[in-house]
Amino acid sequence: MKIELPPNKYVAFSPPSPVVLVTCCSKDGKNNIITIGMYMPISFNPPLVAIGVSPKRYSHRLIKETGEFVVNIPSKELVEKVVFCGTTSGRNTDKFKETGLTAIPARKVKPPLIKECITHLECKLYASYEAGDHTIFIGEVVAVTVNEGIEREGVLDAEKAETISHRGRFYYLPKLFYESRR
Repeated sequence: MKIELPPNKYVAFSPPSPVVLVTCCSKDGKNNIITIGMYMPISFNPPLVAIGVSPKRYSHRLIKETGEFVVNIPSKELVEKVVFCGTTSGRNTDKFKETGLTAIPARKVKPPLIKECITHLECKLYASYEAGDHTIFIGEVVAVTVNEGIEREGVLDAEKAETISHRGRFYYLPKLFYESRR
């Protein structure tokens, strides 16, 4: 038997989303990290990714101001730091200092990479769209770096990478792997 829910409950009953740590910075170079569960690749040519950020978030202003951000892919070892970065504002907190994460220079944008993450997508703002209570920032990927040994046949090996997914306050770590034979 099916039960009906209000439309605003759709997120709670959608599959878990990948979790990424997005780095951005102010014009004067103050770095910040925000945990994002609204992330997806959207185009191969040009290479584009989309993230959803609430205008209430400090990072929203920074991305609008500088037009740059980095999508950093964390592995399961970082789950507590991911939760901290998603529940603490960067307005008054240095999340790099508080989490012990390491900022390293990016190749083509000002926001730093997070050394402890396994993949980094450096992005320049391609477009932004207001969508309800969030802004969809579309970034053109201008540089990609990955840790050696986490790929299989030219793609991220999720089994080795052990990335994080979430839905609400619940975080999911990898346990199962299935390979399509198609």
